[in-house]
Amino acid sequence: MVDDLKITPSVAKVLRAFLDDPRQRRFGYGLMKDTGLASGSLYPILARLRTAGWLEAEFEDIDEEAEGRPARRYYTLTRDGAAAARTGLAELHAQIWPGAFPRSLKPQEGT
Repeated sequence: MVDDLKITPSVAKVLRAFLDDPRQRRFGYGLMKDTGLASGSLYPILARLRTAGWLEAEFEDIDEEAEGRPARRYYTLTRDGAAAARTGLAELHAQIWPGAFPRSLKPQEGT
């Protein structure tokens, strides 16, 4: 179930990274590089997005000893999460730049 989630600028950065390719599995370090967020900011956002049902997560299946690193947790945007993210980002954009779209581009009533 997709719950309401406040879209802050930091959450917007994370959602934008996922929406660049909604089917791509992402992991924390890559998201930190793409968003510029530190782990202390990123991981709580990922946890909130999972709780809201916007993301799914799974650990990769590797032999950690052979790979020489711990298994990565991969995050994937859910279908409902992608729709909610697009809507949330559009609403945030409208709040920040209310006059960004000329009247001719705004939806007309009754259309």
